[in-house]
Amino acid sequence: MTLPGVTPFPPEFAARYRARGYWEDRPLITHFLETFERNAGRLAVIDAQGAYTYAELADASERVALNLLDLGLRPLDRVVVQLPNTRLFASLYFALQRIGAIPIMALPSHRYRELSQFVALSGAVAAVAPARDRQVDFAGLHSRIRAEHPGMRISILQGDDIPAGHVGLLELHERRPRDHHPADLERIAAAIDPCDPAVFQLSGGTTGIPKLIPRTHNDYAFNSRLAVSVCDVREGDVLLDVLPIAHNLPLACPGLQGFLLSGATVALATSTKAADVFAAIDRHAVTHIHVVPALLIRWINHPAAADYDLGSVRVIQSGGQRLQPETRQRTQTVFRNVTVQENFGMAEGLLMFVRLDDPPEVRLETVGRPVCPDDEVRLVDEDGNDVADGEVGELWTRGPYTLRGYYNAEEHNKRAFSPDGFYQSGDLMWRHKSGNYVVAGRTKDLINRGGEKISAEEIENLILSHPAVLNVACVPTPDPVLGERMCACVVLRPGQELDLATLAAFLEAQEIAHHKLPERLEILDSLPLSPVGKVSKRDLAAMLAAGAVFSGGPGREAGA
Repeated sequence: MTLPGVTPFPPEFAARYRARGYWEDRPLITHFLETFERNAGRLAVIDAQGAYTYAELADASERVALNLLDLGLRPLDRVVVQLPNTRLFASLYFALQRIGAIPIMALPSHRYRELSQFVALSGAVAAVAPARDRQVDFAGLHSRIRAEHPGMRISILQGDDIPAGHVGLLELHERRPRDHHPADLERIAAAIDPCDPAVFQLSGGTTGIPKLIPRTHNDYAFNSRLAVSVCDVREGDVLLDVLPIAHNLPLACPGLQGFLLSGATVALATSTKAADVFAAIDRHAVTHIHVVPALLIRWINHPAAADYDLGSVRVIQSGGQRLQPETRQRTQTVFRNVTVQENFGMAEGLLMFVRLDDPPEVRLETVGRPVCPDDEVRLVDEDGNDVADGEVGELWTRGPYTLRGYYNAEEHNKRAFSPDGFYQSGDLMWRHKSGNYVVAGRTKDLINRGGEKISAEEIENLILSHPAVLNVACVPTPDPVLGERMCACVVLRPGQELDLATLAAFLEAQEIAHHKLPERLEILDSLPLSPVGKVSKRDLAAMLAAGAVFSGGPGREAGA
């Protein structure tokens, strides 16, 4: 390990993972150079402006890599990458892998605060972004960050009219390299330590500053090979990536990486609107899609679904939140040939997938099981003791593609990892009789009502079974006596009505403890989403705390 700040895998674990063939001890890029050559004439990546064959992707990434060397980038340099879903993302990503630089996978929606934090934490020397996006001037933003962090020397922008002092991404694709040659890339690849990070993903933690997750060359290649092995990917298949491509799921689980390793095609889209997604499915004969439930709910309830033939889709892979059985069943009506495959994953590593041949009731009830025999999973109580099957516990995990520590976060790592190296995820789960797992919430997704801790997800699952409810998020609201009370923020189905008394009666009929009943109800037109498509409970809680009146009308509250 040559990059300071990265926690290495203990030698005895690394030796085991090598002996079992999980780690191949070679740079991530070498896996893709092989697939570029093997599938040269096949279609690799499509976007709204055009396409790359595998050979064209190889050529474009080589040219960009040599031009990045001309700019002064070197192995282990960190680069904040903040690009939309276009094929230029793919060619830049593999160019960075060719020179051993480490992309930090930022999202298009990140702004000054987040980007400056990433640069400060990582020591990044470059950043890549659209020239403009949603009225944001990224040239000006990069200039501000460079003034504060002189180590960030290079700003690369995608778009037209690139101002002086910045480099055009398209120019890096088009101009002839001046000072470097393909032999330089071979020399660099030969010197890459496969235990160094290939990528920095971002944590989804509750702290104000996301932590950087080092994914090594060894573990990230294994991650994608594992994921693709359980997703029924065949020759000629097409993945539609509509979630932000920098995110772990659409990039590597199996995502762009897994589909390219399989010689398949990846269609990249920037719109998540139902009609645009349906049109892309028909145009490209899409077979696989990654989703989060909030998006899927929008799509399957959109009238445009009837205007398209969606029969090419075989697998819709859902992650990020628990998918309700009703949503899954409706999906299988709208997409008539589909199997909805739920998965539970984390940018930190561990992947669980429902297997496509699991019994229907298991696919309806669980989020799957680990994909590797050496994924070690513990469910523990508050004292760190293992719980019995069927009992809820916090997920602790370690394995050949799960990190051993966040980057440059020594103090946080002491709290996030057990002394023997288990990552303490904060996810609450229980083990199903099938051997699969069921998500029960999060240790941090709790409403603490007078010392009684209520799982928001438990109540959400019950509310979602009400015939008037389309979607829901339960969040805490401050209370001067009890500390917190629960507010149910509900999106209703068209033409439906609901009040707090009716909802409480419905939940009481489910025979739950009285203290778990929501004490406030807000009717919304939609739930706010995070940049990766999950319901943003942080935004909801802030709106409630500020006394916001939602479009669906004023809140209704029960007495104490």
